[in-house]
Amino acid sequence: MKEILLRLLDHEYLTRQEMHAILLEIANGTYKNEQISALLTALQMRGITVDELLGFRDGILETGVQAVLDCDRYIDIVGTGGDQKNTFNISTCACFVLAGAGYKVAKHGNYAATSVSGSSDVIELHGAKFTADVDRLNRSINECGFAYLHAPLFAKAMKFVAPVRKAVEFPTIFNLLGPIVNPSRPKCQLLGVANLAQMRLYNSVYQKIGIDYGIVNAIDGYDEVSLTSPFKVTTNHYERVYTPADLGLPTATTENLVGGKTRESAKQLFDSILDNNCLPDQKNVVLANAAFAISVYNGTDDLAACLAEAKESLESGKAKEALKRFVEINAQ
Repeated sequence: MKEILLRLLDHEYLTRQEMHAILLEIANGTYKNEQISALLTALQMRGITVDELLGFRDGILETGVQAVLDCDRYIDIVGTGGDQKNTFNISTCACFVLAGAGYKVAKHGNYAATSVSGSSDVIELHGAKFTADVDRLNRSINECGFAYLHAPLFAKAMKFVAPVRKAVEFPTIFNLLGPIVNPSRPKCQLLGVANLAQMRLYNSVYQKIGIDYGIVNAIDGYDEVSLTSPFKVTTNHYERVYTPADLGLPTATTENLVGGKTRESAKQLFDSILDNNCLPDQKNVVLANAAFAISVYNGTDDLAACLAEAKESLESGKAKEALKRFVEINAQ
């Protein structure tokens, strides 16, 4: 570790293989917390490269619990978090819209870090139990179109860095790993990022991983299609800036996207959207994100058709039925 730190202080870059080896040593408990802290600080100050991020990803997946799903194609909808907007559970809500439309979703998530309610919070409040049991996960995704992978059950190496991450109190390379360490390794993903620098980083990461992807960023700083401003989308096939009007939707107000002050109020808002009994802005932002996820899943840029599929799923009650069935399967 001393040699690694000296190289980083000299502004050298580490290879994917070197970062992979470092992560394995972290998972083995080889390094002291002070050494890990110094490593994370040096990487953050110098800037993290694509290969360095991929090396840690390789190590997280290798040392973690695998989740092998027996369906060939499914999608994950996820945000990096950290946009400080405290929005309601937009991506999780969009997942059930996709499930209701007949698509398969394997969402990887956790409790909230910077907002009131994360995906694990809202899933837990509905009475579903987290599981790493592959049979249960497969039953869930095949019977209701949605499986949920609670991150702490799978990424075993994370427990070795948890005290350090809490102590340093600034974002580290581990904050970037969440969206790309889904243990089921989906072949397509819609990712929301908080800034254009992250968009460029993940664009290169996804190209090396080799999956179908869409990355979205609202110009005013949301890590999703917020409809509060123009937003940029990068995929395997194109890079464009859209406005809400391009989707035939009005511009949303920021106040209508806030998730509330408690986990319970965030759950109530989540349910009101799937009940189709919410503010137009709240419904539209979920439909917009679901539409781009369908676009990535199907490899199409016919957003009007994708939006129509999402709308039918929500308004027909199929999205709510997918949530109900998911809870029934996972409540035992």
